[in-house]
Amino acid sequence: MFLEPRVKVNGDYNRNTVLLNMLLPDICSVFGDYYLFQQDGAPSHSARDTVTMLQRETPEFIPPEMWPPNSPDLNPVVYSI
Repeated sequence: MFLEPRVKVNGDYNRNTVLLNMLLPDICSVFGDYYLFQQDGAPSHSARDTVTMLQRETPEFIPPEMWPPNSPDLNPVVYSI
C-alpha cells in the first residue's frame, strides 16, 4: 500500500482512498468477516464521517472516545487487551 506523494491526508482522503479502497478490503481478505478495528485520535481518523463509516463498514469498531488518548496502560502494540 503506497500513498500518493504529497497528499494531504484529511478525513475524506482517509475514508475513501486509504480505508475503503486499500486497507479494509485487505483486512477482509486476510481476516474474513470478523475483526476488531481501532484507530488513534488523528484528526483524519476521528472525523465524524470517518467514524460513522467505520461503524457501518466494520464488524467491530472502537470509536475514538472509547480509547484513552494518553494511557500508559494501553499500548496499541499490546495484543492481549
